[in-house]
Amino acid sequence: MSSPSTKTLDHIVHLTPPGTVAEVSQQFRDLGFNVIPGGTHAGGLTANALVILADGAYLELISFTHPASYYPPGSPGRQKRDANPWAWKEPGWIDFAFLGSSKASIASIINERAKEDGSDIHYVPEVDGGRVREDGKVLKWVISAPREEHRRGTVPFFCGDVTPRDLRVPVEPPSNSVHPSDVLGVAHVRLLGEAGALSIISAQLTSVVGDLPHTSAESEYTWLLETPSGTSVSRKPLLILSSPKDEEEESYLAERGSGIYEVAFVVGRAGVEKESRTPYGKIVWLKS
Repeated sequence: MSSPSTKTLDHIVHLTPPGTVAEVSQQFRDLGFNVIPGGTHAGGLTANALVILADGAYLELISFTHPASYYPPGSPGRQKRDANPWAWKEPGWIDFAFLGSSKASIASIINERAKEDGSDIHYVPEVDGGRVREDGKVLKWVISAPREEHRRGTVPFFCGDVTPRDLRVPVEPPSNSVHPSDVLGVAHVRLLGEAGALSIISAQLTSVVGDLPHTSAESEYTWLLETPSGTSVSRKPLLILSSPKDEEEESYLAERGSGIYEVAFVVGRAGVEKESRTPYGKIVWLKS
């Protein structure tokens, strides 16, 4: 059996303050996205809404159901919340996932590559995940995630479906992926990193993606990604790693550390090229 691909963009995670899924859903609708209900994750710590794209990838609009202060100090609930990988993240684009597998260990595949590459990236063994949709359907998957010190959000985690993916990502009816802004799919996910750390991060991302960079320069690297279905989009999305290009980006990196700075979308003929905010993260619209 051939190894599964490790370069298929599955979804991008956008965090807002606790209890704000309805509010952020409206914010994204105002930006021209069609937002559909998600559900509550296993354990009840987080809830989400979804923006399904025609390329098969999606945006996860997520928030914690309660602030940390809701749980008594030292209680099991507080310990579980504090242990969540997104518990200490600032609102905005916080993470991204590639499509994983429930039949093969993505962690083992990447760790074996990293050993050969000498990139020192390491993924921990898979763990179970899931959520309950608003219609009561139970979804199950496995998560392959990098070791904590590798800064999840700079390198992706993987989501491998146990139940059918179309339950997690409802691409039917087709109207779910039709947006007023004429967004078709992801153009790029751009990561910021310190100039002195780019070569290390790029080596780690190369081990994860399984391909050498599509382009490389002293201050920027790119990789070509796949999407679950690309029939409506004329180009593949890019994963971009770069150092800051201006004072705003330098400030962003200093405050938040390495990770996603902006997400760009491909728009069709009715779309308009522009830049905007979520209001917690940068969005760019690009013509196909």
